[in-house]
Amino acid sequence: QEQLVESGGGLVQPGGSLRLSCVASRFILDSYDIGWFRQAPGKEREAVSCISGSDGRTYYADSVKGRFTISGDNAKRTAYLQMNSMKPEDTGVYFCVAVSDYCIEQDVEYWGQGVQVTVSQ
Repeated sequence: QEQLVESGGGLVQPGGSLRLSCVASRFILDSYDIGWFRQAPGKEREAVSCISGSDGRTYYADSVKGRFTISGDNAKRTAYLQMNSMKPEDTGVYFCVAVSDYCIEQDVEYWGQGVQVTVSQ
């Protein structure tokens, strides 16, 4: 069974940092791009960042550009989302995804279980 397993969520103060990790199966890494979506309370789910497995292209939502960085370690089968200068509006459940077309939700093939990220004093 193909899986995406996230870790690294938690509570952080505004201005702080967190790093999310997502361990993926080899099949997923070889077949799909990897990314992160999030859903804030009362809001629609949105794409945060994605990275292409074939050419390393990255996508960032405007709201996180310059603050978040997506990366991957193929040997460890792990993708990372480094989140810096965090804001209360970054609060939400973050999902690691395997997507066939570059951060488009309709093309997400696999979802992780989600991790809670809370930015608050």
